[in-house]
Amino acid sequence: MNNQRESESTTTNGVQIRQSRRLPDFLHSVNLKHVKLGYHYLITHLLTLCLVPLMAFVIFQAFQLNPNDIHQLWLHLQYNLVSVIICSAFLVFGATVYIMTRPRSLFLVDYACYKPPSNLQVKFEQFMEHSNLTGDFDDSSLEFQRKILERSGLGEETYVPEAMHYIPPRPSMAAAREEAQQVMFGALNVLFANTNIKPKDIGILVVNCSLFNPTPSLSAMIVNKYKLRGNIRSFNLGGMGCSAGVIAVDLAKDMLQVHRNTYAVVVSTENITQNWYFGNKKSMLIPNCLFRVGGSAVLLSNKAKDKRRAKYKLVHVVRTHKGADDKAFKCVYQEQDDAGKTGVSLSKELMAIAGGALKTNITTLGPLVLPISEQLLFFSTLVAKKLFNAKVKPYIPDFKLAFDHFCIHAGGRAVIDELEKNLQLLPIHVEASRMTLHRFGNTSSSSIWYELAYTEAKERVRRGDRVWQIAFGSGFKCNSAIWEALRHVKPSSSNPWQDCIDRYPVQIVM
Repeated sequence: MNNQRESESTTTNGVQIRQSRRLPDFLHSVNLKHVKLGYHYLITHLLTLCLVPLMAFVIFQAFQLNPNDIHQLWLHLQYNLVSVIICSAFLVFGATVYIMTRPRSLFLVDYACYKPPSNLQVKFEQFMEHSNLTGDFDDSSLEFQRKILERSGLGEETYVPEAMHYIPPRPSMAAAREEAQQVMFGALNVLFANTNIKPKDIGILVVNCSLFNPTPSLSAMIVNKYKLRGNIRSFNLGGMGCSAGVIAVDLAKDMLQVHRNTYAVVVSTENITQNWYFGNKKSMLIPNCLFRVGGSAVLLSNKAKDKRRAKYKLVHVVRTHKGADDKAFKCVYQEQDDAGKTGVSLSKELMAIAGGALKTNITTLGPLVLPISEQLLFFSTLVAKKLFNAKVKPYIPDFKLAFDHFCIHAGGRAVIDELEKNLQLLPIHVEASRMTLHRFGNTSSSSIWYELAYTEAKERVRRGDRVWQIAFGSGFKCNSAIWEALRHVKPSSSNPWQDCIDRYPVQIVM
């Protein structure tokens, strides 16, 4: 693929499919309200930031007083009732505001990524052979899928569910439940084993899966399997796309701010069995080529004692939703084709819409994470352009100064390519995303955890490092989660990359 091209055309048996393959230039037209929103996030915590050093200063000065100073202060207060009332009110007000507004620290104790058995791996030739033998695809569709596979960035070791290995495929409700159970329970079993947490200790459970939402829910499946306690606060998020993993973390964070001294588990997955498309509409065939089996389970805690063993601390979550725009709303859309076959259609404007959502998200995120020097450069060029109509090139903030590791959702090679270019990242910054796409494919909302696992397997995460997880999803949404490493993180024996990390990174043919 040529990254310099505006679009890519595919001609198959006389049918031409033209899709935009580039994000719009970053900050080409920055919206001031998004900058203001970022500073609003910052100012919301300004009072706390000011009160803490002020109270520390007052306490320090109090310890410097000698007995004579204390006696004089007491005499002064005896005859100045107004001063006593004002001082007391100030202290009570300050302490109350600090206690009420101080967010509880949220720790990521550990997480686990599901690694399917090797018999579920699918090679390109096997994929194409099975697609041909189903008899559902015409020659044009088969050739289209072959070209997508060749350019996708996927390798020969990705996994598809067991039902799709049969000829003809067996996409039943029972098979879909089986896939969900294998993925979710597989990740949770590893998580509980690694953390020594008893299922009964879990107070909050959040599960996200976009396309498979049975009754009882997936969260109820987990409650039943592990016999979780009866007063557990469980949530099941459906239809929220590949960025739902960050949304689930955000929901767990809010719940942990309310409920003290407890654990939350976030399970992120997608289900392919009943969502394979057996038609010939080109825009609905792309997910068949990209989406693969995968899932993750994350253990979060608000207990102060868990800081000693936790891997990361949550710093920020910034969410952007463009669903008010009709084009954004329909750019990833589940529907039926003319033959009545259901699939997920990807709009040709997907890349442009993703670019707009990304721009909004990182413009809001910038004031929270960028060094003051970068903010001043960005803000000065923005003011010159907006207020004085100066013909200056917008300054692109250097996010490499704010983050040490980047986990960009492995949705497809084109998305990774364009984020690398627009954010001016180096190849090593997108290595985890490219290798995750190659080894595991697009595992939807769990891909950002496979990427973090890759970085850990390479032993690159050091104490104090900041990790940026960024994901896109239907709706259309762009969401970011920022984590700070609490220690040097070494890979566990259950790391999904443990048996193959020595082979990576691999050279991907463009």
